[in-house]
Formats: sequence, structure tokens, C-alpha cells
Amino acid sequence: MNKKWEFYNSDKNKIEEIMTKHGVSELLATVLVNREITDDEEIKVFLNPTRSDFHDPYLMPDMQKAVNRIIKAIENNEKVMIYGDYDVDGITSITVLKKYLKERGLLAGHRIPNRLKEGYGLNETAIREIANQGYKLIITVDCGISGNNEIDLAYSLGMEVVVTDHHEPLEILPNALAIIDCKRKDNKYPFKSLAGVGVVFKLIQAINIKLGLDEKEYLKYLDIVSIGTISDIVPLVDENRVIAKLGLKLAEVTKIPGLKSLLISAGYKEVNSNTVSFGIAPRINACGRMGHEEEALNLFLTENLVEANKITENLNKYNRERQEIEKRIFEEATQKIEKEKLKNNNAIVVGSENWHHGVIGIVASKITDLYFKPSILVCFEGESGNGSGRSIPGFDLHEALCKSSEYLEKYGGHEMAVGLSVNKSKFKEFSKRFEKIAEEENTDEITPVIKVDKEIALKDIKLQNVDDLKLLEPFGESNKMPIFIYKNLKIDSIRALSEGKHLKLTLKDNNSIINAIGFNMGEYAEEYQLGDKIDVIGILEVNSFNGEKNIQINMKDIRRSY
Repeated sequence: MNKKWEFYNSDKNKIEEIMTKHGVSELLATVLVNREITDDEEIKVFLNPTRSDFHDPYLMPDMQKAVNRIIKAIENNEKVMIYGDYDVDGITSITVLKKYLKERGLLAGHRIPNRLKEGYGLNETAIREIANQGYKLIITVDCGISGNNEIDLAYSLGMEVVVTDHHEPLEILPNALAIIDCKRKDNKYPFKSLAGVGVVFKLIQAINIKLGLDEKEYLKYLDIVSIGTISDIVPLVDENRVIAKLGLKLAEVTKIPGLKSLLISAGYKEVNSNTVSFGIAPRINACGRMGHEEEALNLFLTENLVEANKITENLNKYNRERQEIEKRIFEEATQKIEKEKLKNNNAIVVGSENWHHGVIGIVASKITDLYFKPSILVCFEGESGNGSGRSIPGFDLHEALCKSSEYLEKYGGHEMAVGLSVNKSKFKEFSKRFEKIAEEENTDEITPVIKVDKEIALKDIKLQNVDDLKLLEPFGESNKMPIFIYKNLKIDSIRALSEGKHLKLTLKDNNSIINAIGFNMGEYAEEYQLGDKIDVIGILEVNSFNGEKNIQINMKDIRRSY
């Protein structure tokens, strides 16, 4: 697939000004300008955030109502149920709120819907069971904003509901006591992109302020909050960056046995955003995907390291099972797409009866990456279908479902990722309608764009400058790893790795030489040969081996030099 290489329009005068004022390298200053981080105070907070950089939680809608009701529950020792989601964001949200309330003397219950039996969000059966158990207050975390009917049911059964969520609300808000969601139309909070656990963090911060407690009583949960925030792929800017940067530092010395065990098991040398995204998140998510959501929560709640290690072993097993199932579904989905020529559509909608709907979200993401088109995968069990969708930049997936809602039983999510339920009898009609929307949005004309920060010559790459770029961590959504371009490099060696899957190069520019790796770029080994001149775009990395540090390029695309 052809990709467009696009340079940022960098202000050279601003770059020099930042270099002088803040004592940073040209590479780092260039990236800051490209990310539009140019104000002195903004640069200071971005590079070195502190606990004083959090916004006032009481600017959030309904925060005062929620805090007053929860403190009342603490004082009266009421039966409180925390209702969350089964992914990392939901699990960490329940963990943080449950632990915080326990330390205030309130032993709250918790409920996580089983992904395979109940699906996402509130459901009638769960609400009735919670009422029968004598609970008086339900606090939703990472869900609830679209649970209008279920919340009405809760009130009819004598319960009150406080909603904390970060997903897009429906046109009509639920009839809850308090709804804390910064995506509400009447929101005045300065940052709208918190993860679900970030909203919970603001809730306990607000309770803490109201109770006049030391700030360490809520700040000590930042390690868990950062795990949920990074895992949920929310923009790592503004308050999310403060959470992630401070939280990862705390995670390095975490006192939570489960997190400590998981970090060791993941095998990463550093605790950074990559460790969370590729080592921690898949293992926790595997529990929910495979129907063992309680074990992920128990891992974070246990105070026994031996028990934590046993649960971690189970998480590793579930993750291996998830990987095997995912591989099978991906192969079946791509075969179906090729056979039915769905890759020629503006969007891809595909379903099957033998897919595991706990895994199809990951596969949908891979299908979208492969074909660069919005995709929805649906798993049918009888007449009922549960699906997950992933989008491409420029196409609002949630809005598309709103326009197709007449064919759906239930849906939710945001611009880039959604979940849905559809009856088998309406699947074809939904597919046609969704394709029509994608056609009207001209998704076939959207070309993947790789934004390039700066052109660099190999001779100018210094180890210190590359190390400076670590100040930009943690990387994630809206704060991608910097990408640089290297032109007219000569291929000094070339070979495919892992049975042709990956590409390994040695590149030369006059007397300078550098190693380069291209993951999932193995096909280029047949297209290029020794002596060819190429342009490369990629990320600069530092590899440590036998005590020596060497720089390599993690390639994202290559072209012949002209």
C-alpha cells in the first residue's frame, strides 16, 4: 500500500528559541514545535509534569453531587456496588475506587459483566441481582453513559446510580443521580479525553479534597491509573500525560504485588508505555476476552505475592490461548474478505458463526491496519450477533453507527472503536447501510499518512541526542514516537528474518553506517538488493547489548532514492 510521507511545517526560529531557553537538542526542540508545544509553561509541564499540574476535579459535571452522595454512603456504611468493564480501563477503574473506599472504611462490592455471556455495559439481569442483594447505590466506572433503560430499572428497584464514564453520551442522558463524563455537551472541564480510570482518579481526588485528606491518599494510585490510561489508547497529552508520566515512575517501585508480578513476567527492562501496551495490557485484556475477568481484578486486589504470581501464570496462559484464537480468526476473516472481494469496498463488514467475540476486536484492528479501511467483525450465536469495529483517521465510526442505528440492537464507543449487537436477519441491511455511509465519506480516497519530523544525515546522529528524545516519553496516542527521514542510503546488507516476516538492513552513508529493522516488512527483501540507494523513514532506537549501546532505525517505510 502506498503511503504518503508528509513533513511538518517547522518554524526554525521557534526551534532555536526553545533550544536556547530550555537547553534541549535540536531534535527534541523540533519535535516539540511539530507537536505545537511551544509555550514556555506548556513545555515545562510536558517535559517535567508535577502533581500540581492536575485540573480542579470540581469543574467536572455533577462532581459535587457524586462526592456528596458517596461521602453519605461512607458515613452510613451503605451497601455500594461498583459496576465496571472487563478491559484494562475497567479493571483498573474498579481497583482504584474499591481500594480508595476501603481505606475510607467502606467495603464496596463489585460487578464485572462477563464478556461472553453479558457483553459490555449495564444489563437488566445484573441490575436485578444487585437489587436483590440489598445494594442502595451503584457507581459505574468506564461504562453507564448509554445505560438509560438499566438505570431507570435500578431506580424502580430502590437504588440510586452515580455514572462515571468517558464514552460518547447518547442524545438523552440517563436519569442518574450524577453523571460524570467530560463528553457531555454541558461539560466545562478543560480536558475531555480522560480514560475511564482517569475519571475515577478525578472522583477520588474530589472526595479527598472534600474530606480534607493528604493528597498522597489519592496520588498513591497513580501507578494503576497510568496502566489503565495508557492501555485505553486515549491521547497522552494534557492531564493524561501527567497521569502517565508520574504513574510510570511510581509503577517502577510499585507496592502492589499483582502489578509487580505482572511487570516481572512481562520481561521488559524498562517500565514505559511499550511495557504497558505490549506486556501488561494484552495479559489483563486476555482475562476479559476469555471470560476470566475476575482474575484480572483479583491480581490487583491481592496483597499476597504468592497468590499474585499464581494469577499471573494464569494470565499468561489465557494470553497464549487468546493469541492462538486470534490467529485463526484473522486467517478466516482475510480469506473471507479476499473470496468475497470485500477489500474493494469502502468499508469491510464481515461475520461468522464460529468466531470468539472476545477476540474479534483485536482482529478488527488488524484488518483495518491491513486494508486501511474501517472494519467491523461480527460473531453470530444463533440469531444474535456481537461485533467490534475499528476505524481509520477521518472516519467517525460512532457517528456511522448512529446513522445505522435502525438496524442495530445496541451500540457504543467512540470515533475510532465501537462495539455493537445486531440480529442476523438485519446483518445484510446493516452492511449495505454502513458501506453506503463509508462511500459517502469517500473512505477509499483516504491515504495513510506518515508524518515526518525531520530529515537527518547518519553522520549527525549522536547517542546523546537520541537519549534526549526519551524526555518525550511516554509515547502514545497524540504523542507518537518521533519519525525521521534518512535519504540516499546505500544498502550494505539485507536479509529477511522470522521466515520472511521481518526485514534487517545495514545502511551506509559515506563513512557512516547504521543497522535498521523493519517489522512486517519482509517482502522488501525480494524487491531490494545490495548496493541499492533508498530513502528510509523510521524511529531512532538505542539497543544495549553486552554493555554497549548502539543506535538503530526502526523502519516504518522505504522507497528508492531518486
